[in-house]
Amino acid sequence: MTRKVLSLALMSTALVTSAYAQEATLTIESWRNDDLALWQEKIIPAFEAEHPDIKVIFSPSAPAEYNAVLNSKLEAGSAGDLITCRPFDASLALYEDGHLTDLSDLDAMGNFSDVAKSAWQTDDGSASFCVPMASVIHGFIYNKDAFNELGIEVPTTEAEFFAALDKIKEDGTYIPMAMGTNDQWEAATMGYNNIGPNYWKGEEGRQALIKGEQKLTDPQWVAPYATLAKWADYLGDGYEAQTYPDSQNLFTLGRAAVYPAGSWEISGFNTQADFEMGAFKPPVQNAGDTCYISDHTDIGIGMNAASENQEAARTFLAWVASPEFASIFGNALPGFFPLSSTPVELEDPLAKEIVGWREECESTIRSTYQILSRGTPNLENETWGASVAAIKGAETPEALGQQLQDGLASWYAPHQ
Repeated sequence: MTRKVLSLALMSTALVTSAYAQEATLTIESWRNDDLALWQEKIIPAFEAEHPDIKVIFSPSAPAEYNAVLNSKLEAGSAGDLITCRPFDASLALYEDGHLTDLSDLDAMGNFSDVAKSAWQTDDGSASFCVPMASVIHGFIYNKDAFNELGIEVPTTEAEFFAALDKIKEDGTYIPMAMGTNDQWEAATMGYNNIGPNYWKGEEGRQALIKGEQKLTDPQWVAPYATLAKWADYLGDGYEAQTYPDSQNLFTLGRAAVYPAGSWEISGFNTQADFEMGAFKPPVQNAGDTCYISDHTDIGIGMNAASENQEAARTFLAWVASPEFASIFGNALPGFFPLSSTPVELEDPLAKEIVGWREECESTIRSTYQILSRGTPNLENETWGASVAAIKGAETPEALGQQLQDGLASWYAPHQ
């Protein structure tokens, strides 16, 4: 009898212990403080409804302070269980320092393509340490009213693109294209790395550059600067002093017809513009050419290696890789496109139009972001300056390619 009672008591204790072990509270570190309401009102309730024993707290920092705050917390042992990951080197450094866990054995990682995972992998691809969440896609957003007024068809080739800009300029009602060079990064991000993949054939060229099989002096890397040089005639008076917010305002106020864009603009533009917008992908050089888009990996999420709730954290990460999360995230933040291989039905018409390019074109990421900007001079920052110089006509495209190649070769072995 005593033995039976003891056995029942042990079973009861085991059940209680098991139930207690399943209960966990996960804290997420992030720089996306503007997403707080989305997480609190949509994402977390959806997850907790399926996993009532796991509570989730979204605890963001200011974007500019995130890296420093996160590193301090990690060193102090006070960081959250889940860490929102910036793409490439910042997160790779966290993994190499032992702060992020290898998630390669997480079955849900099979839901993502190699391009999607590339921003959160070791250089050799042997370890993946963040679940991909979303990318942003580059192209051009345009004022449909302006195009209709002027009888302009959406351009698909570069010749059609410049013909459209000529027509807008000749009419004089609108600035043809809203982009300035004051802040520099736009010229590279929405300029060079927007149109460039059509020249260097996306991943084919990007990977060849990393391996040292192509150089920045090769025609496919120089030619986009020659195309950017033509943009100056269409950017309006004073574009040299025009800031990024200036360009956004010019477009949303209806004063410019075309905006070289990243899809992250969609939410803001939807609330600020009172005209119908459309989008077109970077024009190809010749009709019938394969098109390439910059579908740039932007945000992922990984597990703090020091987390005391690793099983619960893995459960959450597997859910982030699911179609359910992708649908919630993609529709709550139009323009931040889920990276899972399962198609997501988006509601926003502009976001739907842009993400549809994935079915028509080959996807790549910004050419300077993986490996090539680790040294000094930093190729990403150098590309900002080169893109501005191209637009202003301060240097020839060939000279710019040579400068960038010399800088890269000064520290990067495959180019020496």
